[in-house]
Amino acid sequence: MILADAIASLESQFTVLGKKEFRGQTTLIVERHLIADICSVAKSQLGFDLLSNLCSVDNFGSEPRFEVVYELYSVEHNHSLRLKIAVSEDELEVPTVSAVWGGANWLEREVYDMMGIRFSGHPDLRRILMWEGYPFYPLRKDFPLAGRPSEVTGVAFTKAAPLEGGPYVTTPSPAGSREREPRSKRLE
Repeated sequence: MILADAIASLESQFTVLGKKEFRGQTTLIVERHLIADICSVAKSQLGFDLLSNLCSVDNFGSEPRFEVVYELYSVEHNHSLRLKIAVSEDELEVPTVSAVWGGANWLEREVYDMMGIRFSGHPDLRRILMWEGYPFYPLRKDFPLAGRPSEVTGVAFTKAAPLEGGPYVTTPSPAGSREREPRSKRLE
């Protein structure tokens, strides 16, 4: 099946709120409550047999604040399609697609853990990276870069974690990476 035919088929069966083309990639913006049905049709009828990624975006300061992004891929036809849904801060719940693609299970858990977006109907929606009871969502843009103090002693930092020495934190300078990289200095 040609990608244009697959997109036309989805547009004929469902309400598409927007369509964007950028660098050869097509993005369909669809209604939040229909995402599981759209994904089911994309897999069973259009050959998108792989959910290559599922992630979220925090558009802090805009409404709707969040987006959930689904990257679909057809192995047989070698084409991809991106689906996006808008998620308001007032309604942080999205239907799960884990019944369509089993691999969505952990991806949805990560989005829940890092952004606080819940997936209704998910078979095991619990934190996957942070510990149960952690009160914050670290990938939200209003989460401070220096971290937040933790009430849980012995499990994690009891005070805000410093930024120095992180895996992607270097000191800006014209020097080479060996001189700028904090970890390389510890090896000497």
